[in-house]
Amino acid sequence: MSEKPAPKPAQNRRKSRELALKGLYSLFIGKGDLHDIVESLKEDEDYAHADIEYFQDLLNGAAQHGAELDAQIAPLLDRDITELSPIEHAILCIAAFELVHDASIPYRVAINEGVELAKRYGGTDGYKYVNGVLDKLATVARPNEAKRSPIKRGAPRPPRA
Repeated sequence: MSEKPAPKPAQNRRKSRELALKGLYSLFIGKGDLHDIVESLKEDEDYAHADIEYFQDLLNGAAQHGAELDAQIAPLLDRDITELSPIEHAILCIAAFELVHDASIPYRVAINEGVELAKRYGGTDGYKYVNGVLDKLATVARPNEAKRSPIKRGAPRPPRA
């Protein structure tokens, strides 16, 4: 019987984001307070594979900075923030927290991880909406990093020399 290899750090962070999404979603739909939600998530099968410290930082940070994050997200939406599905709202808050409060995460990684969460947990085309909002937020939250980026999505690649 062979042992499963240990998950790579990126996989641990992905699991951390998934757990944070589940926690924030539960908070948004009123399934208890943050402490109780974290305790219930310890029973989740992904908990053992997650970077627990990162999960807690993400969930606590997105919850504590929720009003600030909503204020930054709201002007980028085509509808009132209260009209977002709780899943898409939670995904946007998690990715926005990374963009605004964690410069160690490259902005493209924060956007991509938000899009991947939306593909897995959101509505059919919700990932496109999440991508558009996060692209706009990145130019506001990380203007220097976004400006330095040589390739924009949808833009033709420069010719090779």
